[in-house]
Amino acid sequence: MKLQVSCDLHFQIEDPTALILMLRPLSAAQQRITKASYIVEPGVAITENKDSVGNFCQRLVAPPGEFIVHTAFEVITADNIDTARGANFVEIQNLPNQILPYLLPSRYCESDRFGDLAREIVTDALPGYDQVSQINDWVQRNINYIPGSSDLPLSAIDINNRGYGVCRDLAQLAITLCRSISIPARLVVGYLYQLEPMDLHAWFEAYIGGRWYTFDPTQSGPRGGRVIIAFGRDAADVSIFHQFGVGCVLNNMDVRVNLLSKPSNSVQVL
Repeated sequence: MKLQVSCDLHFQIEDPTALILMLRPLSAAQQRITKASYIVEPGVAITENKDSVGNFCQRLVAPPGEFIVHTAFEVITADNIDTARGANFVEIQNLPNQILPYLLPSRYCESDRFGDLAREIVTDALPGYDQVSQINDWVQRNINYIPGSSDLPLSAIDINNRGYGVCRDLAQLAITLCRSISIPARLVVGYLYQLEPMDLHAWFEAYIGGRWYTFDPTQSGPRGGRVIIAFGRDAADVSIFHQFGVGCVLNNMDVRVNLLSKPSNSVQVL
């Protein structure tokens, strides 16, 4: 399908403030960008670079006053996501080097603290995809998805204890459980067509059978229509903006995802 996605950020700036933004979708096997618009008002110089995993980062200094970032993209992406019941667990010694960081505990994913719970959840599942699917289902059943309930990123321990959270929180708990049984997992931030309520969204991917597979504990079943902005170990890696200074307030964020067309030869997720 072909989607138009956009995100408008409205800041109020007291003093010149350095910002690092992460708002440009990746152009990769999962999706193809056909049109792009990136506008800031008032106009300032923007430099762009890629981080260590290939996410696009934009750097600028926002001047005092109202500062607006408008991004809009047209993207061809898959109608559906791949599933693979029975896909095998990849032994640690056979993992590619670039996958290894997604096995380790990170700031919001304390995977060294969840081994007993994870093993209990997957006790009757085949190693690999079926274990991740069981973890995804467990998080969906046991952690309430409440949009807007978390202003700041919380750790997997926090979310497991309180029993509810936003999409990012549920994904990070699932990631933590996967890593605790030696399955690499990473956080994904982007857009989801027909998400309710509409906002930027987070889900996770697990490395099984020699590739990444998509999982989303906030949704009742596998859904395509996803546009990926960034991957990371957890929310610390994929924040859509970092501000450096105290005189910068985000007053409003407007996210839209519209269907432009649904071609018969949609991009296959690899």
